[in-house]
Amino acid sequence: MSDKAWGGRFEEELNAIAARFSASVDVDGRLWPQDIDGSIAHVRMLADRNVLSRDDAALIESGLHKIRASIEAGQFDWDASKEDVHMNIEAALTEAIGDAGGRLHTGRSRNDQVATDMRLWTRQACDMIVADIDALLEVLVDKADAHLDFLMPGYTHLQRAQPVRLAHHLLAWAEMLERDRGRIVDAARRMNESPLGAAALAGTTFPIDRESTAASLGFDGPMRNSLDAVSSRDFLLEAVSALAICAVHLSRIAEELVLWSTQEFAFMRMSDAFTTGSSIMPQKKNPDMPELVRGKTGRVVGSLVSLLVTLKGLPLAYNRDLQEDKAPVFDAFDTVHDCLAVLAGAIASATFDRERMAAALHEGFLDATEVADWLATRGVPFREAHHVAGKLVQKAVKEGKTLAELPLASYQAAHEAFDDSIFGALDMEIAVERRDVFGGPARGRVASAIEEWRGRLQARRDA
Repeated sequence: MSDKAWGGRFEEELNAIAARFSASVDVDGRLWPQDIDGSIAHVRMLADRNVLSRDDAALIESGLHKIRASIEAGQFDWDASKEDVHMNIEAALTEAIGDAGGRLHTGRSRNDQVATDMRLWTRQACDMIVADIDALLEVLVDKADAHLDFLMPGYTHLQRAQPVRLAHHLLAWAEMLERDRGRIVDAARRMNESPLGAAALAGTTFPIDRESTAASLGFDGPMRNSLDAVSSRDFLLEAVSALAICAVHLSRIAEELVLWSTQEFAFMRMSDAFTTGSSIMPQKKNPDMPELVRGKTGRVVGSLVSLLVTLKGLPLAYNRDLQEDKAPVFDAFDTVHDCLAVLAGAIASATFDRERMAAALHEGFLDATEVADWLATRGVPFREAHHVAGKLVQKAVKEGKTLAELPLASYQAAHEAFDDSIFGALDMEIAVERRDVFGGPARGRVASAIEEWRGRLQARRDA
């Protein structure tokens, strides 16, 4: 809305192109629940402080509840000429109840109003993402539990490296997501301060009670500086930064789902519900959902960059540039929400091929480290043991054999410490079980981790 709508300073109406350029209701309209909640808290406080009469306050609150019902029913007429969500609601209120509607804005500005709305919305959106992460964690823990005895190659540089349990790999994804959850929770905690009452930038002359409105809106308290309250958006930066990190983790998970479902890996099969066909090749079953998760990560990272660039040159206090904070924030939360839900469904409905993963353990010399470790446990310096194992791998490659297929004579020619017990060390199950350390892939350690996860998730459900 042009400043002419606020009084006599301007003689001309805002240019039509400028009006369209500055309108934001198509984006910030989704803040209407928070805007109404904030207005109700504000008007109740004004009545408690005798700034407004009880009659006016009751009339305003009743009008706001009717507007809420109208919006929920899809009957509210959003008007782009009224610029934003705040003015649409206030105009509708004044039209419905008369002059009392114009008193709602006493002691506040759109500057502290929108800052409050955004904190309320983002706080609730953080709760949504936390619930989404927990839902995916439940899937991963269930899958880990169901596949505790499935062995698979672990990779470095996308080359087969050492044997691990599928459950151990799935729980690695869970650990990544748990840290993402912690960042979101921490961001929500830090943003939980109320800007309401800071007004345009310097507070107000009315005897308002900022502690009261903060408490009624679920904030820990009011922000301590009015300039900071209306101009700071670091709470959005922190939340979207956490979302971007989460999206990167989801992209890495999605990449492995894509790889594992290829014919070359064939470690898993994705369900029809989370794959698509080809428009020309009838045999195709494409892992489009994880591919899209991988692709949409760029949008979330882009949202963070957009916010950073918008804020980097702004002086205090409010500047209209801050109108541009909402679209990237909304998109980042929406995108990560969808990605978490899609991956939860895709992983829950996937099936894993135990035999294929087990077969892959016998190509690529994943037992080479066992040879080096076997020597090291018998007093051979590890660097020497590593060199000996490498020479044995070289010999096996030349002869077209696995390490287990080399005769004892080949081992003893490489080092005098070898005896026939080396062949027991090459068993993949034994190799995994020997890594019986905290955080390792031995069966007992992974089973214990699963139980710990179940306890943690149950505690959250009970909270």
